[in-house]
Amino acid sequence: MAVSLDDVRTALEQVIDPELRRPVTELDMVRDLEAHDGVVALTIVLTIAGCPLRDSFEDQVERALADVPGVTGVELSFDVMTPEERQALTQKLRGGAPERDGVIRLPADCRVLAIASGKGGVGKSSLSANLAVALSQLGHRVGVLDADIYGHSIPHVLGIRQRPVAVDDLIVPPVQDDLKLMSIGFFLESSNEPVMWRGPMLHRALEQFLTDVHWGEIDVLVVDMPPGTGDISISLGQLLPRAEVVVVTTPQKLAQDVAARAAAMAQKTNMRLLGVVENMSGDVFGSGGGEELANELGVPLLGTIPLDPVLREQGDAGAPVVSAQPEAESARAIVAIAEEIQALRRERGGIVKSLPLVG
Repeated sequence: MAVSLDDVRTALEQVIDPELRRPVTELDMVRDLEAHDGVVALTIVLTIAGCPLRDSFEDQVERALADVPGVTGVELSFDVMTPEERQALTQKLRGGAPERDGVIRLPADCRVLAIASGKGGVGKSSLSANLAVALSQLGHRVGVLDADIYGHSIPHVLGIRQRPVAVDDLIVPPVQDDLKLMSIGFFLESSNEPVMWRGPMLHRALEQFLTDVHWGEIDVLVVDMPPGTGDISISLGQLLPRAEVVVVTTPQKLAQDVAARAAAMAQKTNMRLLGVVENMSGDVFGSGGGEELANELGVPLLGTIPLDPVLREQGDAGAPVVSAQPEAESARAIVAIAEEIQALRRERGGIVKSLPLVG
């Protein structure tokens, strides 16, 4: 039985680029498609040589063509896009918009959740990473922006080692378990290399993460904010003025007072204060501080996370507790918080904001 190349092309629509999250046929990545004696031969052109996700393409192509009538085998080869092809791909991903036009583009119904705290050491990054996983498990397409430039730890907590890919001036974030992640940590020679930048450079880095990164069709962007109310927090308030802020605190009074300042900064930059999360609740640090802070701010207490060694152990291992040990008490608490956030829908509308010029 002769193989229909039209059937083959239709089947290849099921093959999704693991990073760009769009069909290879839509991205014009399929070349030299032909069939002889039941064997389909094709070439997939990659954005870069030595793409670490080649195995994913091989598995997907074999599965996609397995049920095509007449196909008895597959010969898949790889090549690399020419500069012209990369430029065409960039234009397609940008929707035809000019390069570096200084505009933040997120889908019209994308929620931006900024996870903030007044001080470090309250478990904000661990919550950000696990909350992103929980929202993904609830069926949302999630991106994670590690905006804690000095204390970048999200790649480690999520166990993502792959670096971003540059397609001309567009940055494609690494994807793992359907999560897209961007962090300054990907651009450093070692995970312990310090970032020694001042305000203008921090602003430019965040600007690039929001304008030159191809976030694609995501439903939620979880932003791990730096602690305090410094340059980065102010810049994020300017760049994402419609973000919804979740304030993280531990139960003790001092943490509450400092967290209140972060909440006040969010409100002054026109971000919506969504609610409070009490982390590390239990005998060591006490309990009830999160509820007191929520009452003080006039927002709901989204949930309380117990002081759970499993949460720390899984973060150190690069396997978020929500996915690695979903029955753990802390994992169940974080999933409940994700469900509460899901129920608190903001008003509809996109974030398409021209950026201010920075001297």
